[in-house]
Amino acid sequence: MNLKEFLDLSAGRWFSQRTNYLLGGEKADNSKADIKIEVIPPDDSRAVQLCQKHNLDPQLSIGGTIQSWDNSVDWGKPKQVGSTTIVLISNPNDDRAGKLIRPEDTKVCGNYALGADKALTLTIETDELFAEERQWFASDNLKMRTTIVKYNDGRQQTSFYSEIRKAPPKPEA
Repeated sequence: MNLKEFLDLSAGRWFSQRTNYLLGGEKADNSKADIKIEVIPPDDSRAVQLCQKHNLDPQLSIGGTIQSWDNSVDWGKPKQVGSTTIVLISNPNDDRAGKLIRPEDTKVCGNYALGADKALTLTIETDELFAEERQWFASDNLKMRTTIVKYNDGRQQTSFYSEIRKAPPKPEA
């Protein structure tokens, strides 16, 4: 599997379940969300503008994703709705690795690598935190993710996600 195939397989609507642990504490949390992932091609104006904003060659863009989420409201939890755009910029010397950019960042915020095991690892570093996310497919319709986040104040959290692709609605007869 190459990165384009990985992104294309990620496209669609997903039901996500997350378990989150705050390490060093005894707090565990879980949530559910509907996620929509749209793949954007390298020549999409949003990808090109993002490359230009970060002074990167748009010719090295392999495209990216627009991810939106809408979580289910559980007792005592606020509803969260949002979206983000991620564009991947290939390393000219390694087509399985490169840089990760987002519109909300003023500088290149991370890296990606697609391993021989077909798992995509994203790392993001900001002034507040360092995060590593690993994504892989158990099947075409079941995606797994793990994250580790280390905050500059010493807190750490880890999460596990299982995401099930929602079948498209059947056409009316």
